[in-house]
Amino acid sequence: MKRSVFTSMLLVLFTCTMLTGCYSIDHVVGKGGATTGEIDEVRQWYVLFGLVPINEVDTADMADGADDYTITTEFTALDVIIGIFTGIVSVYPRTVRVTK
Repeated sequence: MKRSVFTSMLLVLFTCTMLTGCYSIDHVVGKGGATTGEIDEVRQWYVLFGLVPINEVDTADMADGADDYTITTEFTALDVIIGIFTGIVSVYPRTVRVTK
């Protein structure tokens, strides 16, 4: 009986880990960034399960005065891996990328 419960719990944990989704949100400013353009990437951190930001990411500063750029906010596979360890204390990252 105990082995069956352990196996079931392990299966649920594995399923939850594999079903975490990655997302990406793009904001195009002007004509957008070139696909081969310069990329500036930072990690934004949240506490309380994503409700309160810890650091502030200034995308205008990351764009460095460019008129045409793309801002991509995403939850990457690396963010998932980091979140496995930091999620215990309700801290979660996400990646913000500016392509000029």
